[in-house]
Amino acid sequence: MLVIADAAVAQTAPAISPEPTADTPIEGEIIVTAQRREERSRDVPISITSISEAQLATANINQLSDVARVTPALRFDSSGSFSQPTIRGVGTAVTTSGGGPNVGIYVDGFYVANPEATAFDLTKTRSIQVLKGPQGTLFGRNTTGGAILVTTAEPSTKPAAEFKATYGRFNAQTYQGYATVGLSDRIAVDVEGLLRKGDGYFRNIANDDDKVGKYENWSVRTGIKVDVTDGISVLLRYTHSKTDDPTLLLTNAYVDPNGGSGFYSRVPTAAYGTNDSTGRALVYAFAPPSTYTTRPGDVINVPSTPTRFTNKTDAFQGTIKADLGFADLTSYTQVRKDDAVNLQDLDATAIPLFNINLGIGNRTFTQEFLFTSKPGGALQWTAGLYYFRNRDTYFVNAAFGPPPYMPFGGSSTTTKSYAAFVDATYELSPRLFLTAGVRYGHDVVGDAYFLIPVTQVRFDVPDYKTNRVTPRAVLRYKPSDVSSVYASFSRGYKAGILNVGGASAVPIKPEGIDAFEVGYKYDDRRLSFDIAAYYYFYKNLQVSSFQSGLALITNAASSRIGGIESSARYKLTSAFDLTIGGAYTHARYRNFTQAPFYSYCDPTGAVPSLVCGAIGAGSITQTTNDSSGYQMQRAPDFTGNVGATYHTALVGGKFSLSGNLYYTSSFYFDASKQYKQKGYEVAALRVQWVDPSDRFTLAVFGDNLTDKRYRNQVLFNTLGIGAVWNSPRTWGVSLGAKF
Repeated sequence: MLVIADAAVAQTAPAISPEPTADTPIEGEIIVTAQRREERSRDVPISITSISEAQLATANINQLSDVARVTPALRFDSSGSFSQPTIRGVGTAVTTSGGGPNVGIYVDGFYVANPEATAFDLTKTRSIQVLKGPQGTLFGRNTTGGAILVTTAEPSTKPAAEFKATYGRFNAQTYQGYATVGLSDRIAVDVEGLLRKGDGYFRNIANDDDKVGKYENWSVRTGIKVDVTDGISVLLRYTHSKTDDPTLLLTNAYVDPNGGSGFYSRVPTAAYGTNDSTGRALVYAFAPPSTYTTRPGDVINVPSTPTRFTNKTDAFQGTIKADLGFADLTSYTQVRKDDAVNLQDLDATAIPLFNINLGIGNRTFTQEFLFTSKPGGALQWTAGLYYFRNRDTYFVNAAFGPPPYMPFGGSSTTTKSYAAFVDATYELSPRLFLTAGVRYGHDVVGDAYFLIPVTQVRFDVPDYKTNRVTPRAVLRYKPSDVSSVYASFSRGYKAGILNVGGASAVPIKPEGIDAFEVGYKYDDRRLSFDIAAYYYFYKNLQVSSFQSGLALITNAASSRIGGIESSARYKLTSAFDLTIGGAYTHARYRNFTQAPFYSYCDPTGAVPSLVCGAIGAGSITQTTNDSSGYQMQRAPDFTGNVGATYHTALVGGKFSLSGNLYYTSSFYFDASKQYKQKGYEVAALRVQWVDPSDRFTLAVFGDNLTDKRYRNQVLFNTLGIGAVWNSPRTWGVSLGAKF
């Protein structure tokens, strides 16, 4: 099945059969781990989207960010190279040293702390689960919006191998391989690799090159699994990956063709911005905008100041599982290193006015001990201990015009987190269940400093310590063996951070969210349906802005978020599946009186008239706006998807035709309603044939078939406003083989 709404199955049933008893596992059921143990999705009182390995392939989902196309209420935006997932209006508004996302991302149980490493390519992925709503009890800090769980394949003693090659528009090429083999009946190893590269789809107005944005990403991963005894297993993994992809940094000048509220429309033009002389171009820097300013995908990429983003990752992971008799123990140990470099023209004009070389180092160590009760008893419980340590280091080099660069500051923070938690479900009666849980977390942000631009003089920042308790309570009732209804309360928080090198030395308090949800789930394997209504109290929102050319982070806002979402999957016949899902989210700032508001500072006739800042002509001047009652940023009122899959026998093999349509209503990239993205829809189609031996696969696919161009992000600073556009219509062919 291709198209996935909230009720999408993790495994697809081959046929419809009578419903077995409630205690009997059946093929095709939706099995999830949202409560840190395997359970039927309909028995879990959390809104979940679950996508299986087969569904990932047929839905053309190749990167984690693609999951948003089949998940109502999820957006996967970015700020520069930082990923910013948002669930039900709760997302990251601050990207800074020591600041993590509001949606936690976990791969095989391991937390991915670096926001520059979360928009990764998917390799041998078994399933993806999107948990909606705060997950503060079982997953802890930085899950106010929810969590995304990625599960990959483990080594198997049964030999297997597969390979897939894909070629598409813009010379897009992807090569994937996986192999596993047993060294004995208790030892297995595997290895997988991925290479993805292409020419890019941006047009450079400096030389009319229409292949700007070339990228090449590759990764390798290997693992060994040892069943030490019947009750103890050890899985060790090593991953190395490298990303060289400037796509998220290639910006053109942002212009609102309708002259948005208080927003400027004067930017450097193509005619005077194509040469490499900053001095000459400045003379014409404020002429009326040319077609460059409004045409999606047009950028200025002067050879002397190329845009580039690279990231290298090395990760060592160890998972130990042991049967203790009374419970199962799982130990998760991770050592991870990420190093990224951003080369970017930050002024969003057609001249190399201000360029940066930003180096980011991220070092992470995590250790978790998870205890889970044995299945079958009236009391099911989970308990754990968690330790997290992460060090972020930023070094900035800048050039006013073409390189060479000069030192322009930097910062570093070390974050430590300690937590203990317990969560238990008690069967009050055969159909009534009570769940209660609590987590205590202690966070320390310390060893922090920042460097003054040019002089590189170091200033230390005092440590910041916080404690948080995040409880959870749920009452669930089962009207039948195939349905359940629930009411829940959960609390989450995003950890506090430091204003390292900013305009204020005041620490930023943790964000807090209290969530109330009621829901209903039904799944008889032919019809799967769920619906949930929710209401959030969200306070101490961490908000970033600019003041006198420096970044300023404050706890400046509170909000209320309410909504309803639903999804359904119906197996019309043995050959035809239909899915539909939608979410309405009313996310509004309740109190945000000092929201950032940006205006263009033109001393020759700016409107409105403002005193130019220290940067001088062409800079962006920030004032404030009362955004109380405004729509929260990156929080569309409605998102939805509908799709269908038809499959039948053809030439002895299996033929399938799948399609999906995703829609989002309009939203804003900021809190003051200046940078609006209109609503749009995206259509995808895939035709696939599997040969009679079930070993070879041929597929033809198309993405964004409606050729909608929309902004993936808007970047703003004291020098300019820039926008990054999505890719145009793409298509391709894929060949796969497995042995």
